[in-house]
Amino acid sequence: MRVLLVGSGGREHALGWKLASSPRVDDLISLPGNPGLSRLGAVVDGISVTDVGAIAAMARVQSVDLVVVGPEAPLAAGVVDAMATLGIPVFGPTRAAARLESSKTFAKEVMTRAGVATAASESFHDPDTARDYLSRRDGPFVVKADGLAAGKGVLVTENRDEATRWSERWLAEGPVVVEDFLDGPEVSVFAVCTDAGAVPLAPARDYKRLHDGDEGPNTGGMGSYSPVADLPAGLTDDAMREVVEPILRQMDEEGSPFRGFLYVGLVLTSEGSKVLEFNVRLGDPETQAVLPRITSDLVDLLEGTAPEWSTDAAVNVVLAAEGYPESPVKGASIRGLDTVPDDVLVFHAGTRSEGKKLLVDGGRVLNVVGLGSSVDEARAKTYEAIQALNFPGMQFRTDIAAQS
Repeated sequence: MRVLLVGSGGREHALGWKLASSPRVDDLISLPGNPGLSRLGAVVDGISVTDVGAIAAMARVQSVDLVVVGPEAPLAAGVVDAMATLGIPVFGPTRAAARLESSKTFAKEVMTRAGVATAASESFHDPDTARDYLSRRDGPFVVKADGLAAGKGVLVTENRDEATRWSERWLAEGPVVVEDFLDGPEVSVFAVCTDAGAVPLAPARDYKRLHDGDEGPNTGGMGSYSPVADLPAGLTDDAMREVVEPILRQMDEEGSPFRGFLYVGLVLTSEGSKVLEFNVRLGDPETQAVLPRITSDLVDLLEGTAPEWSTDAAVNVVLAAEGYPESPVKGASIRGLDTVPDDVLVFHAGTRSEGKKLLVDGGRVLNVVGLGSSVDEARAKTYEAIQALNFPGMQFRTDIAAQS
């Protein structure tokens, strides 16, 4: 089987690593890929991940047997629709189904119609009405860009003026959603949705703030771990029954069947679990902690077969560039990769090669993933390996999985 993987981040490197280990996969092609993925197979540069026509044409020319789409942008652009038109098997939701992530307003409306518990919200298209609404509410204020924002389109603040300024900034690009604050620990639940039904993956917990203690600005994610010990009994089954299955039924009824990875961000409130958001792909950085725990074939999973799990735990810590998330500084030389032990995985996210040098080329640069018989053991391996890695301005949190 020849597989085309679309994407270039840490999630995609983890997906490629798992796909390449499948006895069913003969060739892995990554578009555009990254230096880590280039060690697993061919990479195709020069085509944008949102140029769906060019991607589909390339897949046809290369006689691709399966396309796996990692990030949200090509899904929202309709790459799955383009593949389907050419009869090329593809895993991921159509453009219409991808609105569960590409439009917060649409997702809220679908949850309401499906009877799924989530925070009360209002959508706004102009600054005056948003400003008036915020002036009549008490904090914490939660303001979200309606569309895709690469993990940076959410503000949670006690400061009304900050919330107002932030909403005005994003309203220049599209609608915003203001919703009630959900108080409680968060957890990420994933479902693999195929024609055969929905299969759950192990939950993970991620860390969105830049600094220790959940301080600093929101990011795309600074680390994650799995399994998560402090969850209510039966949480995954409950999420499948009360969230995933109703959403899939609702999408079927609305003529936009959902097939692909469905990420459910849950907040465990005092009133029970409520949906914070949907993503229509695997989470990043959670993927890097979940996939290494799967012992079965990923291709089988994409066809609807339930996964088999290792008893090991995994802890992923993100190494970010200087200036991230506002203005990442690129070009720094990365050192120490050759000293990382074999039992620690390193997934590339924002890197590029220049001759024999590996350079910083994005905000989140590397994912360091330790495996162990417990979360504590995996965590210790991760942070020990990080001590040998360095590049100027390197940022990382020191408290990932510390409260497990």
